[in-house]
Amino acid sequence: MFAKTVLALALLVATPFMTAAHEFKAGDLTIGHPWSRATPGGAKVGGGYLTITNNGSAPDRLMAATTAVADHVEIHEMATKDGVMTMRPQPNGVTIEPGKTVAFAPGSYHLMLMGLKAPLKEGDRVKAELTFEKAGKVEVTINVEGMGAQHPAPGEDHSQHKM
Repeated sequence: MFAKTVLALALLVATPFMTAAHEFKAGDLTIGHPWSRATPGGAKVGGGYLTITNNGSAPDRLMAATTAVADHVEIHEMATKDGVMTMRPQPNGVTIEPGKTVAFAPGSYHLMLMGLKAPLKEGDRVKAELTFEKAGKVEVTINVEGMGAQHPAPGEDHSQHKM
């Protein structure tokens, strides 16, 4: 009983640190929990998801992204209107207004990793670079979740996953 109580207390204390372990900063921006889904063999595209919070007093804009695992990365928006789903590139990027958070998630804004050089495998960690209009460039790590994942694994510290 004592051991279970100690374990529960240790998890309670560690959870905020584990959750915060996958955030990145660029100027006034906080990039939270970049993740992707594993892709089947032969797939040439993958998706990248994250949140961007603007803690500043002026808008900023995600302009571009790059990664060595793909030929190029495009910023896209998926939307459904009148029952029809569309996916459009966002050539001018995505604006993050002050005090707001923009979620890049399945069915919404996302990064399209085009021309994958190899399948994304669950447990992999992929380096990427995001370029913002004002905050500049920031390197992030994208954690690869399972093929059917709808969100990043909650509270998981991915530091033990392979690169």
